[in-house]
Parts: sequence; C-alpha cells; structure tokens
Amino acid sequence: MEEIAVEYGISRLRRGDVTILVQDDWGVELILLQGLLRRELAGRGARETAGPKAEQEAAETGPSESEGGSEEGRGGLGPGRPGGGEIDAPVEDLGRSRERRGESAQTDSKEEPPGSLRRQGSWKPGDQETGTFRETYWEVPGALQGERGEAEGQGPGLVEVPAGEEAQLAEAPDAVRRPTIRFSLQARSRLQSQRSAVGCPSSSVINELAKMGDPDVLEMMQEEERRASGEKRFFEVSEQDLSSRESSFLISEEPRFKKDEQSKDSIFFRDGIRQIDFVLSYVDDIKKEAELKAERRKEFEENLRKIGLELEIEDKMNSEDGKTYFVKIHAPWEVLVTYAEVLGIKMPIKESDIPRADKIPFSCMLGPLKLPRNVKHPHAEYFTAQFTRHRQELFLIEDESSFFPSSSRNRIVYYILSRCPFGIEDGKKRFGIERLLNSHTYSSAFPLHDGQYWKPSEPPNPVNERYTLCQNWARFSYFYKEQPFNLIRDYYGEKIGIYFVFLGFYTEMLLFAAIVGLACFIYGLLSMHDNSSSTEICDPEVGGQIIMCPLCDVMCDYWRLNSTCWASKFSHLFDNESTVFFAIFMGIWVTLFLEFWKQRQARLEYEWDLVDFEEEQQQLQLRPEFEAMCTHRKINAVTKEMEPYLPLCSRIPWYFLSGATVTLWMSLVVACMVAVIVYRLSVFATFASFMESEASLKHVRSFLTPQITTSLTGSCLNFIVILILNFFYERISAWITKMEIPRTHQEYESSLTLKMFLFQFVNFYSSCFYVAFFKGKFVGYPGKYTYLFNVWRSEECDTGGCLVELTTQLTIIMTGKQVFGNIKEAIYPLALNWWRRRKARTNSEKLYSRWEQDHDLETFGSLGLFYEYLETVIQFGFVTLFVASFPLAPLLALLNNIIEIRVDAWKLTTQYRRPVAAKAHSIGVWQDILYGMAVLSVATNAFIVAFTSDMIPRLVYYYAYSKNAIQPMRGYVNNSLSIFLIADFPNHTVPSEKRDFTTCRYRDYRNPPDHEEKYFHSMQYWHVLAAKMTFIIIMEHVVFLIKFLLAWMIPDVPKDVVERIKREKLMTVKILHDFELNKLKENLRMNSSDFAKHLIIQENKVHLAKSAT
Repeated sequence: MEEIAVEYGISRLRRGDVTILVQDDWGVELILLQGLLRRELAGRGARETAGPKAEQEAAETGPSESEGGSEEGRGGLGPGRPGGGEIDAPVEDLGRSRERRGESAQTDSKEEPPGSLRRQGSWKPGDQETGTFRETYWEVPGALQGERGEAEGQGPGLVEVPAGEEAQLAEAPDAVRRPTIRFSLQARSRLQSQRSAVGCPSSSVINELAKMGDPDVLEMMQEEERRASGEKRFFEVSEQDLSSRESSFLISEEPRFKKDEQSKDSIFFRDGIRQIDFVLSYVDDIKKEAELKAERRKEFEENLRKIGLELEIEDKMNSEDGKTYFVKIHAPWEVLVTYAEVLGIKMPIKESDIPRADKIPFSCMLGPLKLPRNVKHPHAEYFTAQFTRHRQELFLIEDESSFFPSSSRNRIVYYILSRCPFGIEDGKKRFGIERLLNSHTYSSAFPLHDGQYWKPSEPPNPVNERYTLCQNWARFSYFYKEQPFNLIRDYYGEKIGIYFVFLGFYTEMLLFAAIVGLACFIYGLLSMHDNSSSTEICDPEVGGQIIMCPLCDVMCDYWRLNSTCWASKFSHLFDNESTVFFAIFMGIWVTLFLEFWKQRQARLEYEWDLVDFEEEQQQLQLRPEFEAMCTHRKINAVTKEMEPYLPLCSRIPWYFLSGATVTLWMSLVVACMVAVIVYRLSVFATFASFMESEASLKHVRSFLTPQITTSLTGSCLNFIVILILNFFYERISAWITKMEIPRTHQEYESSLTLKMFLFQFVNFYSSCFYVAFFKGKFVGYPGKYTYLFNVWRSEECDTGGCLVELTTQLTIIMTGKQVFGNIKEAIYPLALNWWRRRKARTNSEKLYSRWEQDHDLETFGSLGLFYEYLETVIQFGFVTLFVASFPLAPLLALLNNIIEIRVDAWKLTTQYRRPVAAKAHSIGVWQDILYGMAVLSVATNAFIVAFTSDMIPRLVYYYAYSKNAIQPMRGYVNNSLSIFLIADFPNHTVPSEKRDFTTCRYRDYRNPPDHEEKYFHSMQYWHVLAAKMTFIIIMEHVVFLIKFLLAWMIPDVPKDVVERIKREKLMTVKILHDFELNKLKENLRMNSSDFAKHLIIQENKVHLAKSAT
C-alpha cells in the first residue's frame, strides 16, 4: 500500500480507502478510492458551511489530510449538491507488474470495511465504454437523514446503506428512493503501444465475422477492446446519463414491472430505459414439431445474446389473446457501433456550413403548398463520415441512446437476425429469421412504430414521428401539399423514401403532360362539329345514301353509313390535327422527365448522404439463403477473401425451368387474348342481329353500335382475365426466383423484376397492341375475307378507324387497374386488421402494449415496394406507349397518383407494421426499364398515328386527290370507301334477305368491279402506305434527335450539387486530418508525461533503497 501511495503521489492511503479492486484478463486494474470520496464530500460540505473565506484559506494552505491528500490523489472531484447530482471520480491505472497487481487484488479486496457503501451488481467489459463505472447514491429525506446521515458524520443527503437494510430501502416509496449522485469513470484515450497480433483479431476480421453472423463476434470485439484498454494509463472523468447497462457500486434502482402502471405506448423494456428495437412473436405449437421449434428458438435466442443483443420475453399470460409470446430485442451501444461499422453507416461529425438550396423560382406563390420548416427539415445538416468504433471521439455523440436513429437501429438488428444461426439440420448450417418465419417457428418479426398515429407520444418516449407523418403526410386533405421526404427517410429508410420522391416527381411532371393533353382534347371537342368527315357521314344525302357491306356472314345485314354518325364524332375527339403534335410532345416530355429525374436523384443522393454509397454495402451482400445452400467456397477476385460459391451446373436446371415457366405464362396470356378475340367475333353477329331487331334500342343504336358494344364487353372481360392471371403469376414468379438461388439481393430483385415486368407487359399491353396494330389490317375484302381458325371472320375497324376502340380499351384497362389497385390497397389491410381485432375481441386502441398493437397490423413485406414500383411503371407505359390515341391518359394518371400518394402514406402509417429500413441510392433496375419504354413509346406513337388513326390518309387526300379548292376535304369519305359487287359474294356469306341494290361499300383502297384488276389494291393505297412509312421515319428521327440533344444538354448532376459535393468532401477530409493530428499531438504529450513520471518513480525507488541501507 505504501508503494501505491508513493507511486501515485498520495500522502496518506489507508487500507479502508481501497474497497474495490477489479482485475481483468489483460492486467487492467481499476481502483475506486471510496474513502477518499467520502472525505472529499464531507470536506466540501464543511467548506460550504464555513463560507467563501474558509475556502480561500483552504486554498492557500493546500490540501489537508481530511481532504484526501494531494490534488492528484483527490482527482478533482466535481461540485456536490445537497440534493444529489453527478460527481466525477478519476481512477488511475497502476503501472506495476501483473504479479504485483494480482497480489494487491487478493489482499486489498478480501473484505469490505463495516459501514462502507455497498455495491450492487458487477462490472464486466462491454457494460459501458471501456473503463467506465457508474455509482448511484440515494437521497433520503427527513427522518432517515437525521437518524443516520448526521449520526455517522456524513455529508447532508448522503446515506450509507448497510447490507441488512438494503431490502428496506429497495421497498421504500418513490419519495424515499430517489437517485441523486452518479459516478462515471471513463478511460482516457492514449497512444497504444505496439502489441503482438497473435490472438488479437483485426477490425476487418471482426467485420467479416459480423457479416457472416458469427455469434462470438461481440466477445472478440470486447477482447480487442480489453487488450487496447490494458495499455491505457490514465482515465478521464465523464458524465453520462443512467443507462440500462450501468453497474452500480452502491444501490441500483430496479423498477418493478407493473402491468397496470406501464404506458400502453411504451417502447422500452420494463426498466423504462432500454429501447425496444425489434420484436419477435410466436405461439405454442401443439403439433409434432413443437419440440423442434422450441429448440430452434432456444438456440436462436442464445446466439442473439452471444452476439450482444438483449432480450426480454413477455409471457403469453400478459398478451391480450393469452396465446402469443413476445420477444423484445434491444441493441446496446457496443452492438450498434460494431455493426454500424460493418454496414458502413455514415454519422455526423460536424454541422454543415453549406446553406440549403430551398429557394426556387416563384416560391412566394407556392406558399400554400409548403409544409412547416420543422416538418420539411426535422434535423440540421451535417458533414458525415463512415462510422468506426475506434474513432468515436470524432462523431457528435451527445447521447448514446439517441445517436443512431430508430431506422438505423432496426436495420442493424434485422441484419443480425437475418444471419444469426439456430442450429445444424440435415448436415447444413441453418440460420436467418426468414427461415424461422417460413417454418412458423416465429409468427412475426417487426420493428415498433414510435407510438399511436392519432396522438403525440408522452415522456419518456421519444418524439412520435409516426404522428407527425400522419398529420402532415397521410391526410387526404393535404393532397396539394408537398411531401416531408426527409421525415419519411428518417422513419422508413432511404429505400422507401426514394420511392415516394420518385412518385412525387413523376406526379409533378405529369401535370405538364396533363395540361397539354387536356388542351388537345378540348380542341377536338370544340372542332367536332366542324369536322368535314363526320359531317359527311351524318349527312342523310351523303352518309344516308351509302350502303355498307355486312360486317359478318349470313346473319348480318347491309347497313347505312350514317348509322355511325355519333361514333365518327366521338372519334374526332382523339383523332384530329392535334394528335400528331401531342405524340411528338410526349416523346419530348418523356425525355425531359427522365433527364430531370436523374438530376433530382443526384440532388437526393447529396442531401441524403448517399454520394459514396456502394451497392456492396447493401444490395451486393450475400443473401442468407445463398450462403446456406452453398457447399463450395472460392476466393473473391476483388477482396481476395473466401466466400460461398455455387457452381453454374447447379443453377442451369432452375434457369431452364424459370425460362420455360415465363414463356408458358406469356403464351397463356396470348391464348387468353385470342380467346377474348374469339368471344368478340362470336358475339358480334348476335349483337348486330339483336340490335337490328329490337325496337326498344332504336334510340341508342346511333351511338351504341355493334362494334362499340362488342369492344366494351370484350375489354371488360379482358380486364378480368388480366387480374386473374396476374394473381397467380405473382406467386409463381416469386417461388421460381427463390429456386434460382440468386447470390445477392440485387440479383434476386433484378431476376424477379425481369420476370414480373415481362409478364405484366404482355398481360396488360397485348390487347392494346392487337387493337392498335393488328385489328382490321388483315381483313381481306368482301368475297375473300380472312378467317381465324377457318371459322370466325377477322374483325374490321369502324369506318373512322380503330382509334376509338383503342381508346376504349386503354381507358377501361388503365382506369380499371388504377381504381382496383387503390381500393385493394386501402380496403385489404383495413379489412384484415379489423378481422384480427375482432378475433382478439377488442379494438386496437384498447390493446395492452405497443408491440401487441403493431402485431395486429398487416405486414408490408419485402416485396411491398416492388409491387408499388411495378404499378407505377405499368401506368407509365399506358401514359407513354399509347398516348397518341388517348390524350387524357396523363390527366387520369395525375389524378390517380395524387390519390395514390396519400393512400400509400395512409396505409404505411396506420395499417401496416413498420417496415425494416433499407438503403438505396436510386430506383434501381426500374430506371433502365423506364428508358426502354421511353424509346419504345416513340415508335408505338408514330405507328399509332400512321396506321391506327385516319390522319395520314386525310393528308394524302388533301394534297394529292382533292378536287375541291374551296373545301379540300369534301368527298374524302366517298374516296376512302371501295365498291363491291353484291353478285360476287360467295353463297355461304351473302345475307339471307334479298335487296334491291347491286353494290355495297367497304373501307379499303381497292379497284372497282369494272377494273381489269378488280379488287386489287389501287395506286392510292400505295401512296398512303408510302406516306405512312415516311411519316414514321421522319417522326422517329425528329423525336430521337431532340431526345439526344436534350440528354446531351441537361447534365446528370446539377452544377450546384457538384460544387456542394466537392465542398463537403474537402471539409470532411479536413476534419479527419485535424482530428488525427490533434490525437497524435495529445498522444505525444502523454508519452512524454509517462516517461517523466516513470523517471520520478525510479528515482524515488532508488532513494528508498538507499535510505533502507
């Protein structure tokens, strides 16, 4: 003891002063000089009573014996408060040999002096930061203080609790048991000496083991920290809040769990301190596999504890249904910092000095559309760096419990859960929560919402971001407001956040297309009565005198052209001079949309700190299913590390099965489309004869023609078939993709996206392609019609072309899909949640706990966002691929998306469990699909204008065949109809009733019966065809030229964003450089101080040896 006192400059040191001595495996000794602390407190109390004068005298005379010796011995205790508080007590490491320290540990800590303060619990590495201790004193009011505190001469408000009275104090009411003083002892950072690498795993090894889900990774990390802390000589004082992992040297407060007193919205463990980061649930299984499932759960939860997670299990008796167990999971600081480094999470190091780029043109006019600033920007901007546990001093850590946002915490925990093993079965290592969920070992796994969505949270719960989102985002009355993208990202993660950014940006761009499309529609509406073609068709002297050939064999009769008067006017709404302009405009619009989206995405990457985000950190991580199935390993050519490997020969059978399945289902779609065509052909004659014979339909016959009636019913039937096929294919494609065993998450999503999009493309667009490019093009002519399967005569277009029918088909499928999708997204989770609450015989508001409320919500699922993207991309196809036939398509899409945003926000906030946060820096493969559809849309719209609409034939007639200079288009209808001699009808096709006319007309450019090449295509047909092909070539080249020029002129990354990125990189490098430089300087100073102190100690030993001799 004398040597210890001499070594540390303490003038007097009693054996009773050294009450606790902890020695770990690496020779680190942490000594709490408890008696010195008591004397210091007593001395401070005396000085406060004596007043400032006494303090001045004490300062002049120096430290007294009662104050604990020299200043170095006292260690500079912090100011005491009568009501309690925090007192800093430095502890210094003894620089002695391991044997001497071990001996000291045995002799000085054998027994505790009577009346000394008791210590409850024990410290172990990992409870706090390395070398940190916490002590809690209890303030005892009134009588207790008078009876014991003053009797023993303690400072006011401080009570020593003997062992026998500890239980009485633990059961005392809250007024008695109030924590007043905490001690926080934290190791001071210093330069580490060179140490052997043997037995000390490196950071890269630990990170790789963490990626593989090794349950011993936390022990290895703590071993590394202990080895590092074994070489530290000095400890600094730090004040910290009481946390769940603290170990008390006095009486620890252990709140007893009372079910009727705990808040329903609590998101903490029973101690009210440790936050719940994830919840697992399961129900007792009475089947044969019950023991196996219980063993899996036991092994899984033991491995989670080994990794470092803390678990708290709620018995089924505490659940509302009396059947469900809940496993609450908390990730302590050590686990968070380890896996934050593994996942490459960026955290703030300094507040940014770069101003926000919020100012936009005409921003003053957009005031009603803006959200409050604290909602739009809930947090300040920071310079960030990838987190590393060895540089924690670099980061702005004000509070460990709130340093990592809840989205990062649940992402880290899910990463651990997805890789944690639960045993070996059939000779293979089994791991991952997904496998346990699929086997029903656990029934659910989800992170908690912040609280109830209809009211803010109450202390001590953190700010309820769910309530803020519900009030400012998920309300339908806020449809005109901007979205709180930063808050969405903070709560749900970047992957969901970027989807809503994309959907919002797409909706904003649709506004311009919708305005132009609506203007084109209004132009067609206003010019409808001035259209010469519809005027001639409706004129009894023109259209009423033209006899048309039957539309079907035998059962159909001849008809007059003016019976399609209303249909011709309706066709002019969408087939007019503005059609060409709108088709070209949409080709340019889609280019601007994609280029501006690239800029928006680049700005988003900067704002959300995703500039240096690498796919390897998230998407290129190996899937647990792939690792479980692999029996081979090989060296990665990039990382030079061993990784699982699956030979190509093992995958080829599944690839063939996958390709065959997709081809089969696409063929099934085509077969269903042919079946709908057969339906239309077979019922057309029935509709035609019924509408002719039924007198009650005389008034509707003018606008409800057999063609339109057949088209409407066929489109509705086709839509129903599309939904049915889509329902089954979604499940089959997901199963096939899993069987392919994709290596990474990115490969899995890409493979599933390719399958789903190809099928959806064929499923939703095949009927539109048929009407636009095939119907009426291969009909033949009267007397020589083409037949489908030699049974049904091919369909013909209306006299005004097939554009009206294409518009009808597009409107029914597009509108029906959007209405059905929104109803399904809103009603389906609402109905399921109602049914769950009904089964529980209660309402969600009356449920006991936060985790039970979330448990009764619907699961968003890992593919939930995939289907949202798929729905948006299919809608994008309707807007771009066939927009020339339906200029109102952008307007319908705009109205749908305004509702879609709020429906998605409402269901995510109120009806679904909180999804696991995930990172993404773009919309991924969907962007490539959008580019492909944009290129295809130029061709499809050019072909629609050329072959489906009547625009090119009218232009050819206007410039080449018109003979009326005053009204150039007069006579166009008669010119576009060819003549057929009724006597040339085959007997099996001629109508049964005889007529008194000898010819009928049909839509085509063919020679008349008296021509030497009768019924062959006339020269005008070839002129029109050449004009159509010329128009396609010119339009495609013009639009593509404009597209490429715009793409070249518009940079992918805005100039101001490039400058901001450069500025942030420069500042980050400067901050890191200054940090390392200051750390080096501090370590050099501490090294010199150590050397000087060592010399003084050696000199003292020499003097002692000389004096002894």
